[in-house]
Amino acid sequence: MITFSRVAETRSFTAAAQSLGVTQSAVSQTVKRLEADLGIRLLSRSTRSLAPTSAGEQLLATLAPNVAELDAKLADLERLREEPGGQLRVTCGKHAADTLVWPAFSRLLAAHPDIEGELSVEDRYVDIVAERFDVGIRMRDNLQLDMVSVPVGPPLRSVVVGAPGYLDACTALDSPRDLSRHRCIGFRTAGGILSPWSFERDGRTETVKVTSSVVVNDGNALVAAACAGIGLAYVLEELAAPFLRDGRLVEVLRNWSPRFAGYHAYYSNRRHPPPAVRLFIDLLRQEI
Repeated sequence: MITFSRVAETRSFTAAAQSLGVTQSAVSQTVKRLEADLGIRLLSRSTRSLAPTSAGEQLLATLAPNVAELDAKLADLERLREEPGGQLRVTCGKHAADTLVWPAFSRLLAAHPDIEGELSVEDRYVDIVAERFDVGIRMRDNLQLDMVSVPVGPPLRSVVVGAPGYLDACTALDSPRDLSRHRCIGFRTAGGILSPWSFERDGRTETVKVTSSVVVNDGNALVAAACAGIGLAYVLEELAAPFLRDGRLVEVLRNWSPRFAGYHAYYSNRRHPPPAVRLFIDLLRQEI
């Protein structure tokens, strides 16, 4: 339809082909197929001239406003390639939202009011292609292989902590294997599994499946349970930091808890990231 419209307006297969960026033969064959599908001639052709038939004029009059609207929309999309605007949908977990994503997200929206932002905070892994998100924020080891990923946050560290009263009443811990003698507080992920406790020292890694006397599915609840003396908790250092500073929690197995790569932004490798996504990732990277 667009090809026919361009031919009818320019009265030339050659001019239409040049404006569409295709060959004259392709334009001619496209119009012929359209006429064959409709079962009616749309263009009168001679060796010197070309003009719409009566049926062609009727079709052109119907198409004209729609083609004009489409051209305007394409022009808007061209501008979006250079100027940040449109919708930006982001998904991330609660810790990432609190410590990294929301500061950058709010700065982006304040600086670019043409961007319509949506932030979805949930701890499950989200298929951003199926659920139509532009970008997700997760740990690198939780990403699919067909995603483009960019490191956007500082290194993180998981620590084992307990209340002083609990630790005073228990035997000391020298290695992760000693956890079997302690009450532990488990964390259940959005996928329904209990998070393993992973450790590393001198290039040697150990993953321990602890016996959980209490299980929670929220980071703040995990810290609160440890502060209450229920047992040991395995938690991101940032969540426990205020309580470690004021003495309500004490870290154990410190030599077994090195830092690891932090959050990554990921988006589909089948999509060219729009300016809003590129700007958002740049702001996130400034937090490193």
